[in-house]
Amino acid sequence: MKKRILTGDRPTGPLHIGHYFGALKNRVALQDEYDTFVIIADVQALTDNFQNPEKVRKNVYGVAMDNLAAGIDPNKSTIFIQSLIPEIAELTVFYSNLVTITRLQRNPTVKEEIEQKKELFGDNVTFGFLGYPVSQAADITAFQADLVPVGEDQLPQIEQAREIVRKFNQIYGPTLKEPEAKVSQFPRIRGLDRAKMGKSLNNAIYLVDPPEIIKKKVTSAITDTKKIYLKDKGHPEVCVIYDYHKMFGTDELDIIEKECRSGARGCVQCKKELVESIAKILAPIQEKRQHYQERPKLVEEILFEGSQKARSVAKKTLKLVKEKMHLNYF
Repeated sequence: MKKRILTGDRPTGPLHIGHYFGALKNRVALQDEYDTFVIIADVQALTDNFQNPEKVRKNVYGVAMDNLAAGIDPNKSTIFIQSLIPEIAELTVFYSNLVTITRLQRNPTVKEEIEQKKELFGDNVTFGFLGYPVSQAADITAFQADLVPVGEDQLPQIEQAREIVRKFNQIYGPTLKEPEAKVSQFPRIRGLDRAKMGKSLNNAIYLVDPPEIIKKKVTSAITDTKKIYLKDKGHPEVCVIYDYHKMFGTDELDIIEKECRSGARGCVQCKKELVESIAKILAPIQEKRQHYQERPKLVEEILFEGSQKARSVAKKTLKLVKEKMHLNYF
């Protein structure tokens, strides 16, 4: 039997090229090798968007279309909506007894994200946001996933899930599979402003961006602040445009680097060539996405069928968990 993967996205906005190279591209390649479950984590999205549920609901369909357009095949992968699997919420409650508040507060990823959300929370972080690693553990174990593809910044989340599994199995007996992290080989992708690329930071190129928007965004991107004039020698290692050239696989990367360092290449030329490379890669994805945009009922059917299949798997896990916890009364 194929090993199982759980992967997915929070529906807080359209997916960007960071998602594509950091997760989506690999996700599509892995669906032939693994039994793939793709979660659209709307419940987790509400932990920091609780005041704007309409935004989350709208983006559920957008994120589903982004996945389908990138190549996720509903005949090979199970794509589903988290909130339609109530078994995940029930497992979250059970697991919450296995994790201390102190342990959650020490989680490096949670600490970093709380710092990023200071404007939203201030000093009043919600229980839901602090505890979302517990919910993630429920996501993973509901489907007894063997592997969870993540970036390096998400490794603490997987370790927390593994701790929960070990503690549950220690108390109640062998029940849950301890997941392994499948770390993305792609480095964290910088945004157009050289910070981390993020949906909420207004520094990303989205998969849905048309060529004119891509051109506008790339043109305004921060490059090498020490290269002021055309003939100044550049430092491609600090330039996001050069990073993007590496991502989009140009055949002339060595030439670009050499010309930049020698001062023979200007930033305007570099940006113009990058716009063409991005548009070329995104064109077939956008064409396929248009297909799904024009067929909303098809997208609903895919999500409905995927959620039904996912729930049937999660029900079996919950039944086993409740048996081990002596909660199988009738």
